[in-house]
Amino acid sequence: MQAHKKALILASTVFMAAASVASVAQAQSNYPTKPIRLIIPFAPGGTTDIVGRGVADQMSRILGQPVVVENRAGGGGSIGADAIAKSAPDGYTIGISTVSTMAVNPACNPKLSYDPIKDFKPIANVANVANVIAVNPNFPAKDYKEFLAVLKANPGKYSYASSGTCGFGHMLGEQFKVSTKTFMVHIPYRGAGPALNDVLAGQVPIMVDNLPSSMPYIKAGKLRPIVVAWNKRVEGLPNVPTFGEMGLKEPNDPAWYGLVAPAGTPDDVIAKLNGAVVKALQDKGFVDRLQAAGAEPSGNTPAQHAAEIKKEFDKMKNLVKVQNIKLEQ
Repeated sequence: MQAHKKALILASTVFMAAASVASVAQAQSNYPTKPIRLIIPFAPGGTTDIVGRGVADQMSRILGQPVVVENRAGGGGSIGADAIAKSAPDGYTIGISTVSTMAVNPACNPKLSYDPIKDFKPIANVANVANVIAVNPNFPAKDYKEFLAVLKANPGKYSYASSGTCGFGHMLGEQFKVSTKTFMVHIPYRGAGPALNDVLAGQVPIMVDNLPSSMPYIKAGKLRPIVVAWNKRVEGLPNVPTFGEMGLKEPNDPAWYGLVAPAGTPDDVIAKLNGAVVKALQDKGFVDRLQAAGAEPSGNTPAQHAAEIKKEFDKMKNLVKVQNIKLEQ
């Protein structure tokens, strides 16, 4: 009788466990059943915001649930990235991954509260973008050759703005300085939007930025592009050389903007989110908007985006070590 009772208890436990697994599987197969939060780790107005809001709109349509954008600026993107990493791994919080948050900032600050490799589950690279050094039209140089000559003749006289300390713009600026043996003073901001505002107002003469957020001001004649980081000349800026053309290989890498979820997010949820990104990038209107802003669509696999993150992180760790770049700069 005792053995029979134990068997009943065991059978009941097994049934309940199986039912729980089935329930979770059913919930995942129906995903999403409520709004999804998309954390953008920078202030409104910058490239991250442009790409993030664009893909959020498309994914809302494709997934049938609102993808609600939440800007969490500060710390070169680390505050927003930390919020993504510490969210529940249920697919209802995702975030934008950038070279700043996944490579540069962790490389600059080993004591950061998150690990870019262990604490995230990549979804996809959404878009690759060119980077640019641009100046206020009052700057005394009209092209790259003149720009370089002015900097070399006036070490420390001019400053450049970026989206934040140890952000991607900061690292690109430092790479440029090292590659050209010039010196500019770094002025960090809480995002590209605020940085652009001060460069447009003439308070800071130089901007190191991703091209999409600067492009509208370049087209309007409010910023003068000097040099871009891209594998070829940008279609809309045929007279602006690449760093590569100027013999500068290190600063010539583009930036990427992807999507990640917290580590532990189920694989089938990741697959569904990846499918939504790929489908979003088949929308001509969305692609046209990305390209008009200077971004090229990607839409690769989770494994491919994971490899991009690791490669960039390793590269930035090496750069920080070689150039002795400190977070307090």
